[in-house]
Amino acid sequence: MEKFVNLQIEKLPEGYYLATSDSIQGLVAQGRTIAETIEIARDVAKKLLEAQEEEGIINDLVNIGDRFDYPLVVGV
Repeated sequence: MEKFVNLQIEKLPEGYYLATSDSIQGLVAQGRTIAETIEIARDVAKKLLEAQEEEGIINDLVNIGDRFDYPLVVGV
């Protein structure tokens, strides 16, 4: 089952990108590119959600259905 997680991504002075989330406590990911940072964040989120499920912690994340909005970032 897929869930919708909001990420906040910021560019650090060192040139790396940092992703955090208000949706999943403890989610922190850092990468050299936005794409790499998102991929790392996806892996971290999955592990955190699996751990929460094992502990019986219920999250209020929205399930992704057959139709949803997706922000597409395009460099021009």
